[in-house]
Amino acid sequence: MNTLAIDIGGTKFSMAVFEGDRIVERESRATDRAGGREWMLENIASIIERWKPHHRIIGFGGPVDFPRQRIALSTHVPGWANFDLPHHLEPLLGVLPVMDNDANVGALGEALYGGGLGHRPLFYMTLSTGIGGGIIVNGDEIYRGADSYAGEIGHLTIRPDGPECLCGSRGCLERMCCGLSLERDYGRPASELLRDPAFAERYVVDLAMGLKAAIMLLNPARIVIGGGISKAGDALFTPLRAELSRQITDWSRARIDVVPAALGDDSVLYGAMALVQ
Repeated sequence: MNTLAIDIGGTKFSMAVFEGDRIVERESRATDRAGGREWMLENIASIIERWKPHHRIIGFGGPVDFPRQRIALSTHVPGWANFDLPHHLEPLLGVLPVMDNDANVGALGEALYGGGLGHRPLFYMTLSTGIGGGIIVNGDEIYRGADSYAGEIGHLTIRPDGPECLCGSRGCLERMCCGLSLERDYGRPASELLRDPAFAERYVVDLAMGLKAAIMLLNPARIVIGGGISKAGDALFTPLRAELSRQITDWSRARIDVVPAALGDDSVLYGAMALVQ
């Protein structure tokens, strides 16, 4: 029995076929944000036509109403608000797929197969075009909250007088730290900006503010950070850990165990496979 996993993000989308817990087919393409929803659906369909998996699971890069299986919205790509993606793909797939927020699914992947093994509770943050979070409480249990919005760390306000976020608020963690904002503010991608140690030291101040909220509220055993910006490696994680040590008071004794995603670009794909199983 095989499983098709789809990871829809603001920078790229990836698809993979699993046999058991092993990837046997995989493809990624850069996201055409200007093409919107229709471009994405056409590209997904073209790949599905070549693969004939039995189970299907979707990780979507934005808030998902999990009980209703609908996309709540996407602040990065237009046309997704209140969209019933599973039913749209059902005729093509031959079965109704399951969908969840990509950060929730990424959290599950890292919890079961990556950097979160043996660490509960686990907080996972995707740091890429946008910023999201997923929480694994025990075993393989995703904590979604009352309305599927648990873990939305990207829209914590860290700078009340900061610039306007795409969500309509001001000074959100996502607005201050995500890849889309960095490129718009500085004219260069995060991968280039973080090569400058002085920039990295400034950048992690805001990033640590958001993570401090997660640490003090959830007291996770470990934080795993995935997404494109996490690929900066020590250039990001060394100053980030130091800044967290400065911001978190000694009396709390909260753990500052922050590591990059062990599965790299495949956290969401592995989590999707685990969720459907």
